[in-house]
Amino acid sequence: MTQKHPFITVSPQMRVVVMGLGRFGGGVGVSRWLCQQGCRVVVTDMEPADKLADSVAQLAGTGCEFALGGHDTAILQHAEMLVVNPAVDKAKSDFVQAAIRQGVPITTEINLFVQRCTAKIVGITGSVGKSTTTAMICQALTACLAGSPPRRCWMGGNIGHSLLADLPNIASEDIVVLELSSFMLEDTPAIGWSPHVAVVTNVVPNHLDRHGTLANYAAIKKNILRFQTRADVAILNGEDAAVSEWQSHASGRTMVYRVCGSEKLHLLVPGDHNQSNAQAALAVVKALGLSNKLPAAIAALQTFAGLPHRLQLVHTDAVRPGHSIYWYNDSKATTPAATLTALQAFPEKSFICIVGGYDKHLDLGELAAVLAKRAAGVLGIGATGQKIIDLSAQTGLLPQNRLVYTQTLAAAVQQARLWLHSPDPFFADVKNVVLSPACASYDQFPNYEKRGDIFTTLAKQRDLSDAEKI
Repeated sequence: MTQKHPFITVSPQMRVVVMGLGRFGGGVGVSRWLCQQGCRVVVTDMEPADKLADSVAQLAGTGCEFALGGHDTAILQHAEMLVVNPAVDKAKSDFVQAAIRQGVPITTEINLFVQRCTAKIVGITGSVGKSTTTAMICQALTACLAGSPPRRCWMGGNIGHSLLADLPNIASEDIVVLELSSFMLEDTPAIGWSPHVAVVTNVVPNHLDRHGTLANYAAIKKNILRFQTRADVAILNGEDAAVSEWQSHASGRTMVYRVCGSEKLHLLVPGDHNQSNAQAALAVVKALGLSNKLPAAIAALQTFAGLPHRLQLVHTDAVRPGHSIYWYNDSKATTPAATLTALQAFPEKSFICIVGGYDKHLDLGELAAVLAKRAAGVLGIGATGQKIIDLSAQTGLLPQNRLVYTQTLAAAVQQARLWLHSPDPFFADVKNVVLSPACASYDQFPNYEKRGDIFTTLAKQRDLSDAEKI
């Protein structure tokens, strides 16, 4: 017998606490929507008001109350619902545990949305490339849905856009594309939900600081398939050994996509990993019964310019006649697997790579070995930068003077420029400088976006003496 999961009711005057506003407005969308439903909303965050000024300003006039600078359990006394930001580790949060003890119902923004969305939902998860895949799928579907009668593709979820406010405008004939992180998928079993079309790109170690083991992490990712029915579709990457085995866990139809054996598309974004992302998008088009629109989907994918901070070409620098240097911002690469994937887009010894950041306790050995073999130079930054440099040096594949721990991003860019302008013939054929850290950002930056933005500014800075001022 199928377990019946409750619908999360939201009603006027309902007292709701939203946990986690975020400096960049992660909780703004759900807070505003709850206020629009007539709820009495209190937003709490560990950060003080001055650090959340931009996010607080976005909620001006909504009627929200704020309890900032810490999570005071006193505000739970009369709460009828707690909405928790996915970034919160509920098992380790004293505030969440207090809510559980007091019997306060707990939910998330994504659960509130999917229970109210009448359109078909395509959900995408994976360790690497899910944002780009999500954007590609939406671009392909937008092209397929063009014409009469009008239908629209909506994109949201972990990619950074709340769709709650758009619910009145999302028609049942439309298609919604959601990027789903492991943090989001932790909570979907509470409502017994999986998307109509589930896409899984890959599963490699990530977020082990929260999930503990790769097995736990993979089990949470597998929630994207867990509640599918026979009418649903699972689209799996056949070139990922772990994911391809998930076919036996799918209740509905399964489709497998591969780059090998498929005709390569003429994409603007480099690398076989983007060819794989494009194949996933075409599989979704077929799964939704839009095969007759494949030419339109392919044309749309061939104009896809990529997402910010994902192997994004941010600057071209002519260092001498006939020789340009291309600067790539891949700040979103926060795991070794993501960086290893990105580096396959460049020929051996054609790039200098900047790596390092917050330590998520992931294995850096393979990354260091590949960097030593394929990079012309490696520059380490942040908490893990020295470790990556040391591991690379142990391979003996790259001279020590081409492995430098610079500590800061500004110093790394400065060193890259010194190498590129030096008379050393080893760097004569280098054409690319790639920020692909393989680590999270928050040892030195508030988020990967800020890290990427600063790299972009530094890449465009011609005067080496000004680099440390950024």
